[in-house]
Amino acid sequence: MEAGNLLRAVPLNSHKPSGLLLRSNRQFSRVSANLQGGYKGPRPKRELIADWVSKNDDIVRSIPIYVGGTSLFGVLFNRTISGIAPVADASSSQSRADLLAIGLAVTNILAGLVWLSIRPKSISVVPPRGVECERIHSSIPDLVSSELKWAWESLSGVTCSKSLVIVYDGICVVQIGYASNENEGEAMVVDAPKLMQGSIYQGIMKSGSQSYLANLSLYPGKSELPFLPSNTQAVILQPVGDKGIAIIGGDTIRGFTTSDQESIHLFIIIYYFFLFFNPIPNIMSDSHSQLVFHK
Repeated sequence: MEAGNLLRAVPLNSHKPSGLLLRSNRQFSRVSANLQGGYKGPRPKRELIADWVSKNDDIVRSIPIYVGGTSLFGVLFNRTISGIAPVADASSSQSRADLLAIGLAVTNILAGLVWLSIRPKSISVVPPRGVECERIHSSIPDLVSSELKWAWESLSGVTCSKSLVIVYDGICVVQIGYASNENEGEAMVVDAPKLMQGSIYQGIMKSGSQSYLANLSLYPGKSELPFLPSNTQAVILQPVGDKGIAIIGGDTIRGFTTSDQESIHLFIIIYYFFLFFNPIPNIMSDSHSQLVFHK
């Protein structure tokens, strides 16, 4: 009996967890309802005027011409029907007002003509005019060569890079990608000694930093890079150590972004590490080694 009375005297809180569970379910259902209702925070505003202007660029550029032409016609028509002499009289206030209006109308017309003549140049990808080649120095082992080719494929896949030439200590170590055509349709061989005597190589070695030629056609030193395709649009010049240079050609004007330039800088460091810091025969010590095709 005492045991039974003791069990009956002990309060059983079997219903409290269920109450907590019900309250948590209600809170969860309210949160779910809010989420299903969609995002209720601030939303980005649409610039309707800016969108319309960008879609109707030609019309917007022609508006000053229409406004100026209409104003000029209105001034001349008003002067015709008002009975004022066609010759401007400086003592007449109407003549002075007409001259001012005509000047503003002509200004609007000229502004419209300027807007139509000056347009942003569209930047498009230009396919390289040349042949593909894959030349790597014969002293480089096949394993290292495959790693370098994989790195180049990765870089050319995410940037506008189409040509790569690395010259070190008077020897062309790597020539991958598109190259200029020779008479028989073969890729032009890089004349490393001549390149090292030019102003491009001397300038890069003197500065010791990367140089970006965003529009190669405007650069007078383009003649020093005859091994690149003739329609190469942009070039990055990257020093390799203190005796070499890497030349990367692109197919788009201003196509290399800041992140692309940093990636190329890291890419050249990887090349330099593979070529000169791995335990492989020094390619500079073998005077008989040369560029060969790796298939």
